[in-house]
Amino acid sequence: MKGSYILVAELKESKKIRVGKLGLINFKEGYYAYVGSGMKNLEKRIERHLRINKRTHWHVDYLLKHARIKDIWILKSEERRECKIARALSEELSSIEGLGSSDCGCISHLFFSATPRDIEELVRKQGCCRYGFEGIF
Repeated sequence: MKGSYILVAELKESKKIRVGKLGLINFKEGYYAYVGSGMKNLEKRIERHLRINKRTHWHVDYLLKHARIKDIWILKSEERRECKIARALSEELSSIEGLGSSDCGCISHLFFSATPRDIEELVRKQGCCRYGFEGIF
């Protein structure tokens, strides 16, 4: 399967997290939506994010060392749609500048919300559906 995904992770307390070359970033307590894509194998990309022990590779990996994935949304597509989804989320949610968007022209691919409901409403409007996964948390 090919397409885009949105990870929704909860950070239970505010903290400063070092994110690779971006340095220390202040993350507020709340929910973060990370938009990515898996154009070769979407399921494998999601499985990688769900693993506890993994090499820190993407910006979101640094956050996921401290936050727990609570929900996953997908949009099956033969074309890359992650930037379109990220732009839609950026119109309604605050973002962490430069995070997850080093390979495109977007300001960010990571967005903050105090509640998961706001994220859910926005990703549903983009045509995304909930991805069933066996919660390991």
